Amino acid sequence: MGTSKAKYILVAPLDWGLGHTTRCVPLIRHIQRMGHIPVVACNSWQRSFITETFGQIEVVELEGYNVSYSEWNKWAQAGVLLQMPRIIKTIKAEHNWLLKLCTERQIDGIISDNRYGLSHPRIPSVVLTHQPGLLIGLGALADKVVRKVHYSYLERYGATWIVDVPGSPSLGGKMSHPVVLPNRTKYVGLLSRFEKTTEADNAAEGLLILLSGPEPQRTNISKLLWQQVCNYKGKVTFVEGNNNVQPPTLIPENITYHKRLTDQQLGPILKKAAVVICRSGYSTLMDLVALQQKAIVIPTPGQTEQEYLGTYMRQAGICYSTKQSGFNLEKTLHKIESFPFHTLGLPGASYTMYEHVVSDWLNKI
Repeated sequence: MGTSKAKYILVAPLDWGLGHTTRCVPLIRHIQRMGHIPVVACNSWQRSFITETFGQIEVVELEGYNVSYSEWNKWAQAGVLLQMPRIIKTIKAEHNWLLKLCTERQIDGIISDNRYGLSHPRIPSVVLTHQPGLLIGLGALADKVVRKVHYSYLERYGATWIVDVPGSPSLGGKMSHPVVLPNRTKYVGLLSRFEKTTEADNAAEGLLILLSGPEPQRTNISKLLWQQVCNYKGKVTFVEGNNNVQPPTLIPENITYHKRLTDQQLGPILKKAAVVICRSGYSTLMDLVALQQKAIVIPTPGQTEQEYLGTYMRQAGICYSTKQSGFNLEKTLHKIESFPFHTLGLPGASYTMYEHVVSDWLNKI
């Protein structure tokens, strides 16, 4: 039930792949259900997804961090660290952008998804993250140092909302459950743009290739998988995850090709697929777990978070994880015939926990 006065809530997802934007979908929908008005801050390609999903919704232009990953795995972590001065400059710029925006128009509350410059001295603001316990792949000491800096940014906000369930089992493992949490922390459960499924589809068929993530690695895996599925005889749906790509000139009859799909288009295909092949991004995993979907996940090379999640999911028997280097579709499909594909065993309210947290926050503004 909505309150008597509509509040304007700025929602700002990070541009690091589409996952941060997709996981804001249930938050935006809940803000609308509560009778308030979401204002989405994003760049041009995020805007395309938001308007396809919501139709008439207010969007304001905000450039992203534009992080890229090295072609070479062993340089990937160093490459991201070398981009830190530019990222810090972007954080300062987006903070100044926010201050200016809030002098020009009414903003009553701010939800920032992993964007660190969008706290405000007078307007209630929260930051959304799934990994307070950052893992950068350079050892425990480096993780500790980076985590200290990370917490200094998180604690500029009125609260930190962690996208996971408290306790165990969980989706994020030690990433979302570090030994020491930031101050003013709440777990908000899991966020999926798709409605949670209670049982698997017994009529599932075909492969779904679902691509996403930063360049150049999105293009690299696209080329690798396209070459291999062209020799596969079964049914395949291939989704590039990018509207700006040039489609293949020759598409075999057994393959349905899409540049990108809306949620309404993707949902039924995702639910129907026998196996999904995708990255091990956190938002993708939340969707897969919500739909109890079998998946082969291929972590982005050098993206420590995805490499950790891939290993974590494989060890738990949830998703089969394999490296991009040397990937062989035929051999991998044979290997998963004996993989257990367990369910994660999360509490029943895992995908609705956020509603209470968001409602309580909105009612206090």
